[in-house]
Amino acid sequence: MARLIPYTSLATQDFSAPSMLSKSKNRKVAVALAFAGMVMPVSGLHKFYLGQPIWGILYLMLSWTPIPKVASVVEGLWYLAQNQDEFDQNFNSTLALETVTVQSSAGVDPAQVGAIADALRQLDTLRQDGLISEYEFEQKRRQLLDRIA
Repeated sequence: MARLIPYTSLATQDFSAPSMLSKSKNRKVAVALAFAGMVMPVSGLHKFYLGQPIWGILYLMLSWTPIPKVASVVEGLWYLAQNQDEFDQNFNSTLALETVTVQSSAGVDPAQVGAIADALRQLDTLRQDGLISEYEFEQKRRQLLDRIA
């Protein structure tokens, strides 16, 4: 027999599946995958790990040339040259957006609106850079804008 679920409980549930973008990326793993591209027949696994599948596919398509192998080594060195904060800013910035908490109140606080506006700008930058999909962008944008209302 079918069980009826009240509408209010459905409205408060979050049905979004956790994506790879929402997990913290480890710099050492990215370096290892980038350098592994030098000795493995295919390169670009680090791009998939860092949430850049289009670049990963491009590396795979060019795997018959030395271009992805050289690029993987250069990127591995770049990841090594970054400290953890720089790496987090470049590849774990979606996590920072999730930590923005704005308390809703009767009046609209200008500081809260400013924080949400900054988060929306960062979110748009991630979308334009291809780090998040249009769907993820729209979901997070709606969540942020709902905090103002």
